[in-house]
Amino acid sequence: MFGGGRAAKKSDNSKYYEILGVSKTTSAEDLKKAYKKAAMKNHPDKGGDPEKFKELAQAYEVLSDPEKREIYDQYGEDGLKEGMQPGGHDPFDIFSSFFGGRGSPFGGMSGGGGGRRQRQRRGEDVVHSLKVSFEDLYLGTSKKLSLCRNVLCSKCKGKGSKSGASTKCDGCKGTGMKVTIRHLGPSMIQQMQHACNDCKGTGETIRAKDRCGQCKGEKVVQEKKVLQVHVEKGMQNGQKITFPGEADEAPDTVTGDIVFVIQQKEHPKFKRKMDDLFVEHSLSLTDALCGFQFVLNHLDGRQLLIKSNPGQVVKPDSFKAINDEGMPMYQRPFMKGKLYIHFSVDYPETLSLEQVKALEAALPSKASSRDLTDVELDECEETTLHDVSMEEEMRRKQHQAHSEAYEEDNDMPGGAERVQCAQQ
Repeated sequence: MFGGGRAAKKSDNSKYYEILGVSKTTSAEDLKKAYKKAAMKNHPDKGGDPEKFKELAQAYEVLSDPEKREIYDQYGEDGLKEGMQPGGHDPFDIFSSFFGGRGSPFGGMSGGGGGRRQRQRRGEDVVHSLKVSFEDLYLGTSKKLSLCRNVLCSKCKGKGSKSGASTKCDGCKGTGMKVTIRHLGPSMIQQMQHACNDCKGTGETIRAKDRCGQCKGEKVVQEKKVLQVHVEKGMQNGQKITFPGEADEAPDTVTGDIVFVIQQKEHPKFKRKMDDLFVEHSLSLTDALCGFQFVLNHLDGRQLLIKSNPGQVVKPDSFKAINDEGMPMYQRPFMKGKLYIHFSVDYPETLSLEQVKALEAALPSKASSRDLTDVELDECEETTLHDVSMEEEMRRKQHQAHSEAYEEDNDMPGGAERVQCAQQ
């Protein structure tokens, strides 16, 4: 049954049973219960001994397999080495078959139901901001960006050593994690867990003489990579462009993504709100009343003639819109938003008498002081208008209100009482 003429001598065949605390006649079901109880007690996440945890996993791996258990019962560990050697499964992988959850201090396990497939931890994403002009977002563009990233060493295939040999890290005792305790005050402490700096969270170190000559034991080397980043028409500020699996590589880790975040540059003329564009334009009073026309250079280099209709009056702080001249809509580049023009009107500082008369003759007038009778004027008090800055006026009023409040506080009855008490 076990290879015919194999001459394996008998050796200790009770060690694994003693590790699990069971007898040689224990059933498979009782063996499973014993391992589950011992594994929970010794799991590194719960402060257990990692070496003891590995021994439990190795013992259970052998004794839970009927064929391996039969070899072990007859020939001990020597028989396993000569014949059917254990497959070298990760002890955390065995642990997950019971609990269906997180089995390793360095990563998670795939869902429940007794699955044995280990889910690797995921590396961090690398995020870069990508400054883009209005013109690029309007027309679309493509940019080549050169980046440096870590990739697994091709010589040692990410093992860090010539033979893959490594030793348990002394700094973290192979757990990959360290615990720092801070004293916050009397009877108060703070406990923080972080990755071990000595082994960078791997739980193992490589001796100098065994280190790979290419990566020097780091397991990764730097590589220069050029990425072609396509900025599509109509992309928004803050939108992300993702390159899956292009971030730094690391052993036993799912490589993260490189993410570029669109950062829209300011434009001297145009402002943007979603798919609409806004432009400020100032008109003279004559243009606002009598009509105007001007040329607007658009983001794609076209020249738009902007003009008013005959007889159209533009009021100050009014908006006019031009359809389909805004930003292209993302992934619908043939559709565009609106272009809004915000008009302001510049008034002349003064008018000559001739200009006043000309305007009075040309423009309709409402009832004014010129329509008042001499009797009505005699009953009125004449006033004088002054130029003011409303900001200065508001500051003056606030200062005045503060001063009056201080004077009222001094005039309060309590103030007089305090003076009388002092005189007594």
